[in-house]
Formats: sequence, C-alpha cells, structure tokens
Amino acid sequence: MGLRSSIYKKPAQLRSMIEPGLITADALDAVRRLIEPGMTTLQLDAEAARLIGSRGAKSNFQMVRGYRHTICASVNEQVVHGIPNERPLQAGDILSIDAGAEFQGWNGDSAFTVIVPGDAPDALVAPRRRLSEVTEGSLWAGIAALSRATHLGEVGAAIQSYIEEHAPEGGYGILRDYVGHGIGRKMHESPSIFNYAVEDRGPEVRPGLAVAIEPMVVIGDQATLVEDDGWTVSTVDGTDGSHWEHSVAVHDGGIWVLTAHDGGAEKLAPFGVVPKEID
Repeated sequence: MGLRSSIYKKPAQLRSMIEPGLITADALDAVRRLIEPGMTTLQLDAEAARLIGSRGAKSNFQMVRGYRHTICASVNEQVVHGIPNERPLQAGDILSIDAGAEFQGWNGDSAFTVIVPGDAPDALVAPRRRLSEVTEGSLWAGIAALSRATHLGEVGAAIQSYIEEHAPEGGYGILRDYVGHGIGRKMHESPSIFNYAVEDRGPEVRPGLAVAIEPMVVIGDQATLVEDDGWTVSTVDGTDGSHWEHSVAVHDGGIWVLTAHDGGAEKLAPFGVVPKEID
C-alpha cells in the first residue's frame, strides 16, 4: 500500500511556487487589460496563452483531461468553468476569468471578476458590481482568517460571515458543490477549502500549507447545473455569479499570497494582516 503524501510542503517547495504564482498573476493582468465590449473570450484566452508561454510556463488548465483552453471565462449566469467562445462581450456583462500556470513542476491558480466597461444601465451594473465586490471581500476575509487560524475550517466560516454581513437584503447564495483546494505539484490537491462554515475543523494550519481559496457566490439560489458542453457551471435560476481566487502559502514568517504581486499587502491591510515574503 502506497504512503499518503503530506499536505505540508518544505520551505524550498514553497519558494518554488512563487514564480508560477507570479506568471499566473501576470497572465490575468494581461487579460484584464483587454476586456472591453466587442472582445471575445477566445481572444482573451489567446492572450493568456501567449503570456504564459512567453515565460516558459504551461497552462495547467490544458493539463486537465478534455479541456483545451488556457482560461475559464464565465459570463453572467455562468459561475465557473465557462469555455472561451466567439460571443462578443457586451457592456455591463459580469465576467469571471480563471487561469493557472505550471512552471518547473509547480502550479499557480487565480481568478477575478470584472464588469465589462461601457454604456450599460445602472440597474444592471450596480447589483453585479456589488456581487463582485462582496465576493472579492470574502476572499480576502478568508485569507486574513488563514493568517490567524489554527484549523482550515475557520477560513470557510470567515468567508460565509463576510458574505452574510455585506450581502444586500435577501442574501447571496454560496456554491456548495464547488470549493477551494490545496495546490502544489498539482493544480488540485488535498485538502478541500470550503467557502462556508462546516462542523469539521479541518486540517491544522501550520507552515508548509499551500491552498487556493476561491469563493463562488451568486445573487440568487446556490443551485447550479452543468451545461451541455460538459464544463460550464451555471445557476439554475439564471441569476448572476462571481468568482475570485488566490493561491496562498503559509510559512514560518506568516502568509504570502502567491498570485498577488504584493503578496496581498494592499487587500489584507484593512484586516490588520501584513503578509511576509517567503525566505
């Protein structure tokens, strides 16, 4: 019987995750700069592929069996795993982009949501913008909780608490069927990172832990379905979704957000958390 590998990594292994994290961040930055009405998600996919390839890395999404693209691009009622296509983006669309890079055998994974700029009714844009802001805020609340947590279950509780506090009357739905994960030699590793409170305290938070925290939040009910393409996850009730994600390392000095150029310093400051670079 084979030995189960530890979820905790050595300092040198965490250091090896810095570059794929930065390549992932740069790929997403390059995509973000191109987002405008009329642009297609296939064009965004091509830009992410170009950037990742130019850095000597590979798209880890293309290593997933059956998936041929570099990004996932999810529009409006699509929450995650949307396949890039030739549909032109429209002003006011809510768009989530997810991407990852593998470099020298180590992985990064990150996602953001944006409202496509342009002339669109405020009645359409305002609730979408608030959804994205609350989802992003919950991501950083979860990362801040990780910096202080004794067990991973505290991260999900913090994400849920933030969403419940900041959502409009009626609340938001938090996807239950899709959660965060460990990351390292593979893009998806143990343990699971829930985006809501669970009874299980989860694994101990200690140096060597590397995880991808990724709240997926919707305006309506959290129930989803997989579209006929076999990938795209959309809300059953047709309401909008948002997805934010970062890869984060826990090390001897504290935490460092691997897929943020500043390690998460700006976004963690309101939570009183100062990230520390990995020695």
